[in-house]
Amino acid sequence: MSLAPDRLDRFARHIVLPEIGGVGQVALADANLVLVGCGGIGSPALQYLAASGIGRLTLIDSDTVEVSNLQRQTIFTPGDVGRAKAEVAAEWVRLFDPALDVRAVVERLDAGNVAAHLANTNVVLDGCDNFATRLAVSDACVAAGIPLTSAAIGRFQGQVGNFAGHRPDQPCYRCFVGDAFDAEDCDTCADDGVLGAMAGMVATFAAIQAIRVLLDGHAALGDPQFGKLHLLDGLAPSLRTMALPKDPQCKACST
Repeated sequence: MSLAPDRLDRFARHIVLPEIGGVGQVALADANLVLVGCGGIGSPALQYLAASGIGRLTLIDSDTVEVSNLQRQTIFTPGDVGRAKAEVAAEWVRLFDPALDVRAVVERLDAGNVAAHLANTNVVLDGCDNFATRLAVSDACVAAGIPLTSAAIGRFQGQVGNFAGHRPDQPCYRCFVGDAFDAEDCDTCADDGVLGAMAGMVATFAAIQAIRVLLDGHAALGDPQFGKLHLLDGLAPSLRTMALPKDPQCKACST
């Protein structure tokens, strides 16, 4: 695949980077990314995922836009209140870059439907708001051999990690959180609050990490950093990184 002249102009600032170059930009144009959750993380992440020229985007979210979302979910407007987030997000992508292939899925992912929605995907970026969905997505990624970028926020803290639990030497997301969270019992932004700009900070970091995965083997930027969890503190501010071990008893990736 080659890039048309107008695409060369659009992504010129990527192409001149030695760490990406023309080969890397073509790899992004050929890629398929699934975004789980179009809210606090997914909304600002999508802006930079689309801006990077990722050719095919599948946007999955069962929620509708609420007024309280507008403080951090940057692609929505007051006129979108009450509409399905995934559909509004897909419309935003089509206006921003008509050359991209985008699909909206207004559905809640679970163990019964997740595999079908992740089929033929190069990377999944999960920014949803509950552990039950996160673990269903992680387990499906392990089973299908798909890399996963996971991102979460709360108050002034965030965490982002790339996982490749399908590889024998790499942990999956379940190795990190264990089995106790297969339920909808996690803290929420409605309960604890969240700084809107913190959502953007974590989301754009997650977008970079997903792009790393897509460029793995194609460009110098493509060190996917699998098994590394990055912890962001917006109050300090600070960033620290820890290496996660593979759980030899993990029911998803070690059996």
